[in-house]
Amino acid sequence: MKYTVSIEIARPLEQVAQMLADPTLLPNWLRGLVVHEPLNGMHGQVGTESRVVLQTGHQKMEAIETITRREPMNLQTIPKDSVVQFDREIVAKGMWSAARERLTEAGPETTHWASENEYRFSGHMRMVMPFMRGAFRKQSQQHMQDFKAFAEQGTDVRGAEN
Repeated sequence: MKYTVSIEIARPLEQVAQMLADPTLLPNWLRGLVVHEPLNGMHGQVGTESRVVLQTGHQKMEAIETITRREPMNLQTIPKDSVVQFDREIVAKGMWSAARERLTEAGPETTHWASENEYRFSGHMRMVMPFMRGAFRKQSQQHMQDFKAFAEQGTDVRGAEN
């Protein structure tokens, strides 16, 4: 299953890239995040594997995230007309996922964020996926909307309904 979602954020490219890359900010906008801890390497660096636990209602999902691309590495001075790229793979029981995040300048104070997602399923998950396709896209859009609200207005998702 593949899909792409996107959103525009009323913040400059460098600020959006830095906020997305900051692990201390994840709990503020990543709804349902319980744990995001590096198992090796440094958060956000290529090759780093992290344990990620998300909870939606009473359902908990644990996965291993591997950073496969981050360009440019230095997010403090992003060259004009650059595309900021964050790629990762996520492996959980019965699921493999790749996410390719692209940030581009949409205007002097606006950033366009496009997220291309691919999922593959095995075992029990393969059987239930035809009924859940829309849920994955909806969750990706929710995460982007939550980040936008946090980046633009400081809205924190902790304590919000999952």
